[in-house]
Amino acid sequence: MFFYFYQKLNSMFSWFRKLFGNNTILNSDTSKDVQDPMKKFLIVGLGNIGEKYQNTRHNIGFTILDYFAKKEGFSFESNRLGDIAKHKIKGRTVVFLKPSTYMNLSGKAVKYWLDKEKIPLENLLVITDDLNLAFGTIRIKTKGSDGGHNGLKDIQNTLQTTKYNRFRFGINDAFSKGKQVDYVLGEWTDEEKEKLPERLEKASEVLNSFPLAGISNTMNSFNNK
Repeated sequence: MFFYFYQKLNSMFSWFRKLFGNNTILNSDTSKDVQDPMKKFLIVGLGNIGEKYQNTRHNIGFTILDYFAKKEGFSFESNRLGDIAKHKIKGRTVVFLKPSTYMNLSGKAVKYWLDKEKIPLENLLVITDDLNLAFGTIRIKTKGSDGGHNGLKDIQNTLQTTKYNRFRFGINDAFSKGKQVDYVLGEWTDEEKEKLPERLEKASEVLNSFPLAGISNTMNSFNNK
């Protein structure tokens, strides 16, 4: 009789272990692989690929990301629709993207990497040049029009929203009538080249601040600085 009850109890315990024990292990293992999406960010620098565009005003997005990568000690690798780098900033995973689609088709790359990395739209920051701001001026916004910028226009059309974070870097508007394209695709003046390193350092502080302090605090700290 005792042996009969012992077998029954042992059978019940085995059933409970299968029911609860395995689930506990599964949940524990799964939690290690799943990252909180709010701790993952996508920072995109806009520009055109190719050596002839490398040092142009229009490529300031690429320039800022390259400066930050060199400072922080990481590098980019060619991947689908752009050069990609992943870097940890105090527990936050930041994906950096330099689209290879050319400026006017930037939206395709931005959407692809947002979806692939499962990054929420509020954790996106797009870096671009701005003719309406004095050289080196920083202007960060959470929404707005494309301002005539073809890269932002394509992102807006692809994402179907104007509500995404953008970091505008002033390149000034010192060009004569009909010379806008030549100006934005032109290289910096000697005076601008001399001032650029300090401005790039300030821009790199923005990239650190965005995932750590959030967009509102970053705007308050760096706008018009």
